[in-house]
Amino acid sequence: MADRPPAVAVRGLRVVRGGGTVLHGLDLEIPAGSVTGLLGPSGCGKTTLLRSVVGVQRTAAGTVTVLGEPAGSAGLRARVGYVTQAPSVYTDLTVGENLGYFAEVLGAPRTDPARVAELVGLADRTGQSVGSLSGGQRARVSLAAALLGAPELLILDEPTVGLDPVLRRDLWELFHRLAAAGATLLISSHVMDEATRCTRLLLMREGRLLADDTPEALLAATGAADVEAAFLHLVGPSPEVNR
Repeated sequence: MADRPPAVAVRGLRVVRGGGTVLHGLDLEIPAGSVTGLLGPSGCGKTTLLRSVVGVQRTAAGTVTVLGEPAGSAGLRARVGYVTQAPSVYTDLTVGENLGYFAEVLGAPRTDPARVAELVGLADRTGQSVGSLSGGQRARVSLAAALLGAPELLILDEPTVGLDPVLRRDLWELFHRLAAAGATLLISSHVMDEATRCTRLLLMREGRLLADDTPEALLAATGAADVEAAFLHLVGPSPEVNR
């Protein structure tokens, strides 16, 4: 992994929306083959950064290079998988019909729907309507669709929100298996305890990057016992503490 170029390189990324700056000139790299966690409170700019990496966000300044190409390039279509916070599948189709449709759009092998359904634990649900599934199961269908064609980069926006602890554990094990097979994963979360499951961390607050390091190095640098404490250390004392 060390001798591979970064999967994502962001330079001076600035995003303005509604007259306000959402991202303030971010500079960062996502190492190839890593499971990188993008953590921070809701509204700090995580989704905007992910959208910029995917190439669907209007930017005011800076560059985003993904797998050696400008973000959003046509050549990246089959190389990047993206899972949004809201399930992005058709509720009136079955799981199998959804996966078959997206496989055809992507030009993925005909055997791929069965493969990805098995990966996310939905092999026994392929004949079931997505509309009849639980929220967590729908999220897994979206993840399965993103895995079609074995993308080199997976962008996952809050993929474990609302899931039970067992399913969260199973998904993180899947993420690491995918990385071990050569994929790169960028996963956003506002749940700080998920940081320990990542090989690298990006901590954000109010559109700025507070830290870009391994979990171990971050804890060592801050002297904190966990990532949440490290985040609070980087933010600094609250105004109430200083009174």
